[in-house]
Amino acid sequence: ERVREGPPLLFDLGTLQEVCSKQLGLDVQETLEIAQALYETHKATTYPRSDSGYLPESMFAEVPAVLDSLLKTDPSLRPIMGQLDRTQRSRAWNDGKVTAHHGIIPTLEPANLSAMSDKELAVYRLIRAHYLAQFLPHHEFDRTVAQLTCGGQSLVAVGKQIAVAGWRQVLAAPEPEDGDGEDTQRGQVLPALPAGTSCQVGQVELKALKTLPPKPYTQGELVKAMKGVAKLVTDPRLKQKLKDTTGIGTEATRANIISGLLARGYLLKKGRAIRASDAAFTLIDAVPAAIADPGTTAVWEQALDMIEGGQMTLDTFIAKQSSWVAQLVQQYRGATLDLKLPPAPNCPQCGAPMRQRSGKSGVFWSCSRYPDCKG
Repeated sequence: ERVREGPPLLFDLGTLQEVCSKQLGLDVQETLEIAQALYETHKATTYPRSDSGYLPESMFAEVPAVLDSLLKTDPSLRPIMGQLDRTQRSRAWNDGKVTAHHGIIPTLEPANLSAMSDKELAVYRLIRAHYLAQFLPHHEFDRTVAQLTCGGQSLVAVGKQIAVAGWRQVLAAPEPEDGDGEDTQRGQVLPALPAGTSCQVGQVELKALKTLPPKPYTQGELVKAMKGVAKLVTDPRLKQKLKDTTGIGTEATRANIISGLLARGYLLKKGRAIRASDAAFTLIDAVPAAIADPGTTAVWEQALDMIEGGQMTLDTFIAKQSSWVAQLVQQYRGATLDLKLPPAPNCPQCGAPMRQRSGKSGVFWSCSRYPDCKG
């Protein structure tokens, strides 16, 4: 079966943060700061705090100027420029999908690559590649499914063979994280196998595997989950409302939300992954269910729509929220928290338990007998 894939959309901020987290190992806040620098300092890319990966159709007239600017910025692009179809209009040009801001693309003016840091250059090249991909042919490959029988058992092998590289010339396929995983198997090249062919079994390997829990999020994956939080809501009306809006936070605020949770110790970094701390589990167990339910965001969005439509006043909304918060405070006034504290080491000088303190350089351990003991 021949499969044709069009190029991915241009970047919005959330998608850029997700890709930079996965491919470059960048924190979401760092990606935002780099994208802001590319926009403000280097004038190399457009406004970064966008929630749309589309462009207005009027900007198609600027394509020759943008491509010429890219070539002046980086003459090494000349070979790929000769393969671009400047008249090709991909799905990225769509007036109906553009919001207050359009997708992040290179600007009309040449940029100075030598003035960029290594990380800035890497992010710039990703943004540039997504723009160039819009003018390259579709990526085409032949998908093969081989159904075999052996010893009364049915076996299936899936593979593919690239027919036309297309836009994959500028956007290489990401390496699968698991070398034995499903993506790797689907990417294998199978030989020609006419129907009825007999094959010799060269080797049999039996693997005892266990179902593993979902992998922890990277920061980029968490941003994606915040945008798609509707998946976690069961009420169909609230689910649809969250699909119609931005989910939790906006393109401009999600990085700050994650940074704040890390700074407060509710999220912990381990390599590229982030995990909820014991304090986070304690907090979620302690607060009212509605506070931790993403469906509450949808309820508030509905109220804001009513204000916009003149069905409710802002004062009424604020009064209802104040009353609701007051009820929750009264209801949970006597609630207690079961905090799990990390085990304290003993003071190397006097042997007394140590305690965590906060200083100008962050959290540190010191003797509980301070100032009598300076350990």
